[in-house]
Amino acid sequence: MVTTGQPSPATRIGLSDARLDTDEIVTGALDDLTAGPGWHRPILLDRDLLILVTHGHGTAELDFRAVPCRPGTLLHARPGQALRCLGQQLDATVVSWGPDALRGLDVDPDAVPTHRQLAGEDADAVITEVSQLAVDADRHALVPAATALLRHQLAVLLLRLSLLPCGEKGRPAPGTEAVTFRRLCREVERGYRHTRRVEDYAAQLGCSVRTLTRACLAVTGRSAKQVIDERVALQACRLLAATDDPIARIGRQLGFPEPTNFGRFFTREVGVSPGAFRAAREQPLPVRLVRPRPPADSPAPPGRA
Repeated sequence: MVTTGQPSPATRIGLSDARLDTDEIVTGALDDLTAGPGWHRPILLDRDLLILVTHGHGTAELDFRAVPCRPGTLLHARPGQALRCLGQQLDATVVSWGPDALRGLDVDPDAVPTHRQLAGEDADAVITEVSQLAVDADRHALVPAATALLRHQLAVLLLRLSLLPCGEKGRPAPGTEAVTFRRLCREVERGYRHTRRVEDYAAQLGCSVRTLTRACLAVTGRSAKQVIDERVALQACRLLAATDDPIARIGRQLGFPEPTNFGRFFTREVGVSPGAFRAAREQPLPVRLVRPRPPADSPAPPGRA
């Protein structure tokens, strides 16, 4: 194990608390994720979350995709995603951690799928580990010596989840195209605010436009240009739904100096204007993106090198 400095202890303070350190592991309930009662609109996440539904039925909206929830449903939400949970009496145990919580441990959170419905022995094992982590985080809150225990408990939990049989569709088969697509996703995550030109990404990756297009078609069935534009549209949807930033400012953040250009782009990609999308954000799943997007955990986590 490699550690740097004095790690912060895990705590049971609010999961939405902006004071959380990057190495803290926090447990809580769904209600802890929102500043007030209810989920009137999505929230933007700045930490990884594991959400294990323990009671009730409802729906989680993760990046504007509906995920049915019932006891045994496990969600992995990533920093930057938009999340809203809806449903009467929908309860869950939530585990949250910052980017440095697993530093030095041989575990990749991105290997954990976005959505699993646990059953049988797998469910028993995961529920036991989540419950024990929550108990220890509560019992040993503010005890620095407990940090190593909680870090390793989280690492074991994530490793177990990554080893579960995968029943999800849409994961790319191993191959050159999948590797190229992963590299493109990483570059797009770094640069989508500055350029949407496939030629720029091809130059950064040292390959041809044709190679990128072939890789995107093989993995997603869509062109490289569509993949890039969909990432920009997704970010626009997140900011429109979860923030009160002016629409023109959001457009400028995403590389559109002129609001009219941003409006045309958004309407083409999503199917409604930015203003209409924002006006409907308090309604469950107000608008679905026109083109399907790859699941958030496939093919490779945007934003993680």
